[in-house]
Amino acid sequence: MTDHKTRYIFVSGGVLSGLGKGVVAASLGNLIQSRGYKVGVIKCENYINIDSGTINPIEHGDPFLCEDGLEADMDLGTYERFLNQEMGHKNFTTMGQVYQTVINRERSFGYHGEDVEAIPHVSDEIIERIKKAGEGNEIIIIELGGTAGEYQNMLYYEACRIMKTQMPGQVLNVHVSYVPIPRHIGEPKTMPTQMSMRTVMGMGIMPEFLVLRSEANLDKRRRYLLGLKTSVPGDNVIMAPDLESVYELPVLFSKQEFDKKILKYFGINLRKPLIGNWQKLVHAIKSEKKKNVEIVIAGKYISTGDYELLDSYASLIEAVKHACWQLKVNLNIRMVNTEDIEKEGVRLIKKPDGIIVPIGWGARGAEGKVMTIQYAREKKIPFLGLCYGMQLACVEFARNIVGLKEANSEEINPDTSDPVIHSIPMDSKYQVIKGDGVSMRLGAYDCYLRENTLAGSIYLKYGQGELVSEAHKSKEKIKAPGNIKISERHRHRYEFNNSYRQILEEKGLVISGTSPDDFFVEMIELPKSMHPFFIATQGHPEYKSRPLKPHPLFVELVKASLRKKVKE
Repeated sequence: MTDHKTRYIFVSGGVLSGLGKGVVAASLGNLIQSRGYKVGVIKCENYINIDSGTINPIEHGDPFLCEDGLEADMDLGTYERFLNQEMGHKNFTTMGQVYQTVINRERSFGYHGEDVEAIPHVSDEIIERIKKAGEGNEIIIIELGGTAGEYQNMLYYEACRIMKTQMPGQVLNVHVSYVPIPRHIGEPKTMPTQMSMRTVMGMGIMPEFLVLRSEANLDKRRRYLLGLKTSVPGDNVIMAPDLESVYELPVLFSKQEFDKKILKYFGINLRKPLIGNWQKLVHAIKSEKKKNVEIVIAGKYISTGDYELLDSYASLIEAVKHACWQLKVNLNIRMVNTEDIEKEGVRLIKKPDGIIVPIGWGARGAEGKVMTIQYAREKKIPFLGLCYGMQLACVEFARNIVGLKEANSEEINPDTSDPVIHSIPMDSKYQVIKGDGVSMRLGAYDCYLRENTLAGSIYLKYGQGELVSEAHKSKEKIKAPGNIKISERHRHRYEFNNSYRQILEEKGLVISGTSPDDFFVEMIELPKSMHPFFIATQGHPEYKSRPLKPHPLFVELVKASLRKKVKE
């Protein structure tokens, strides 16, 4: 770079929500990063929620769980996967966070008697958060949530306008818009984009670049004309048509020299991009594959009205895809609603090659999950349980193997006579206190796996487990029986009840991983004599999987599923 100033790229969206601003921001960051520059990102969300953790996933997609315990918008998962960086609190802000900070400061006389107003006080708080996210980076990409013209996000645009005025040459705007191709007309219509650009320009912001989402590419003539009508040079109108995979977008942007044009605008020296590994990934995704695998995900956050959405399990689906791309396998994911299983039976599951029972909350659909787990166990179908999936695997085992017919989770039945899964007293040593009477385990926690277990062998095989000596454990006062140290992210409220450890283990359940103090059961499995591949974790490995480095649990699940397929 020619100087040490941080550059700021604001990415906004127009016409409709769900355009893929996060993928655009992440793809652009991926390319600039490939040229050797430090790139940071921050997502600015509109809602008053302090984080995404209290929002129903059907409402706003799968909250992405970060290493530091942040429950964020799913776009932070996109950033982690494209930039291979851990995201956290500094990479995410909501209008609720901003208002809360401003009001708390006012209550503490932090404004020294000023009349506290939206501008400059709220906009200043937004700017401060953006600059903090940019610390240590040469370029920071700011994704503005929502759609241009919404009243909820206008203060974000005001912050952008102020920064652009105060920092000439350091701030640029990329506006992402949608170009529909109505079937009855058969050609692209750019008026929605023109109206969206007019909205942004009416807020005092002139975007330097326009990214067009559409079913197909716009020809050069149409891009030129659109540029004339929106004051964006035709060469700065970048296409982002529908693709087979979102991971193709950095390669497509590179062909259009999007990153090169932005660096030139900032006056930054051009370095040779190193995108070979990403190009290999795209080739692996698109290449013809000879093997096929069908994985059933038995979940409860699937339907909304007459529509079926997959965003509620976005990170999980991506993690399974990563594994299949590495193994050169075609993936067929079939979603099965566990409420439907409760009504119509396990016949809905049919005969998949593998089964995943993921996260969930509350009693709705829980019995359908238990039925699914029993089906996977009895039919010897490779099984992976995640969070609630691990808890209910313990419930199923207690009921049908141990004989505790009333076994349950206190979350489902607070009055159960056998609370195999229970709540523990609030204690900041173990939990994050989120609100009045609400606590959760959030973020990364260490776990120690036993060496002679399936879990231990998997983590060691892929180099994601550290073998720890007994001397070291003694020094660190580690009580866990295992010697393989791993770390996974957690997001849950209830825990395995240690009162049932002995009786479940006596009947064959393998507790393969526990917390360092041996208080929390973190991972369970069944021995090979009972099942070829049955493993469950209280953690969330799906949030740590990357396209260039799939999480080993998903790789091994797919391998086990393929073995089952070959055997049959």
